[in-house]
Amino acid sequence: MDSALIPVGVKRCSFPKFMLLLGAAGAVLAWGVFAMLLIWIKGLNQTNMNDYYGFAIWIWADLAVIAIGGGAFFSGFLKYIVGKDELKNIINYAVLLGFICYSSALLILAIDIGQPLRGWFIFWHANVHSMLTEVAFCLTCYFIVLTIEYLPLVLENRKLDKIPFFHNLTHNMHETMAVFAATGAFLSFFHQGSLGGVAGVLFGRPFAFREGVLIWPWTFFLFTWSAAAFGPCFTILATKILEKVTGKTLVKFNVIDLLARISGWMMLTYMIAKIADTAYWAFVLAPSKGFDVGFFYTNNEFYGWWILILELVICGIVPALILVTKKGRASKTALTTAVVLAVIGVCLNRWVMVLQVMAVPVMSFDTWATYCPSWQEVATTILPVAYAVILIAISYRYLPIFPQEAELNPIAPEEALADEQESTEETADVAGAEPAAQT
Repeated sequence: MDSALIPVGVKRCSFPKFMLLLGAAGAVLAWGVFAMLLIWIKGLNQTNMNDYYGFAIWIWADLAVIAIGGGAFFSGFLKYIVGKDELKNIINYAVLLGFICYSSALLILAIDIGQPLRGWFIFWHANVHSMLTEVAFCLTCYFIVLTIEYLPLVLENRKLDKIPFFHNLTHNMHETMAVFAATGAFLSFFHQGSLGGVAGVLFGRPFAFREGVLIWPWTFFLFTWSAAAFGPCFTILATKILEKVTGKTLVKFNVIDLLARISGWMMLTYMIAKIADTAYWAFVLAPSKGFDVGFFYTNNEFYGWWILILELVICGIVPALILVTKKGRASKTALTTAVVLAVIGVCLNRWVMVLQVMAVPVMSFDTWATYCPSWQEVATTILPVAYAVILIAISYRYLPIFPQEAELNPIAPEEALADEQESTEETADVAGAEPAAQT
């Protein structure tokens, strides 16, 4: 039914099976949209946020998707600025994932503010003393950059690419993509850092507060570093998931190996800095504020020492050591385990920097505050996942996301010949229609 829209030289599942997938994801999406409308119509009383938890599961989800979406800006930086040309075979998918993550982050923020019709206040009545203002500006600008980076991929659709204007526009945009990649890296550095800086300047929250350089606490740099280090792991993981679903090899191993090796060394250096930061906080900074480090991990049922070990060791040092070794990257099981642990680790880091920060009592008469999100919060947090499944499915089916797919998964000769003939006929039809269109 839609074979004329599928890229040349590749095979896709039947249209009914494709629609079945979209229908299942669409049902979850509809559930999330219903919850979102309840929140917009009835207000934030649909949530379980309170005086303790002004930042809750939405902000964690927002920080998490921005962190794992860091694979887009870092992969673009490596491809266009550093010159790692092998990454051209995965950069399209990295941009798509970044587009999904950042559009999801903006959607979450639109839900979280409670009154989306006043969202423009952020820009028109900007609080220039707030790091969150800079985050809002950079997030919006970088989403525009990702849209510009994603647009050429859309225009390379089999049908759209045959229109001369779109074909030439795509070519010209590819020629200048390094400029957008550099702009994206610049914007990402600041908004990733400022998200960490927000936690670091909370001097009334001893679990999060950090010292630093001039106006920037250490968390400013740690957040940027972790997004660049762990973000590519999400790109690899998402590629592996799509390969498992489609039953195809979409990217050659040397591409995955290069991205994993760079990510591994970034993770290892980040973990050294993170452990140093944690040690300074535990033995110097927290005691200077009158707190023993054990206070933050005892006398509560949710945040024991286990969460610190899980973040730093199991989901930090272990995957980093796997990825920096050639033997670890060569093993499919070890590689998959490493990227899964890495994604969990960076999401866990954002969790403790949002939820645990709020849970720790800061007054002598306070107790540990627990938080359980309402179903509306859960539904709207799952909503971006369903949206991601739909957009990835549509993009994979109709756009040439993986340049190596046709080479790695050759179709039968008769199918290839029929596909080529159909493509030639389409070109001839478009060429024949051009004079009439011009007239």
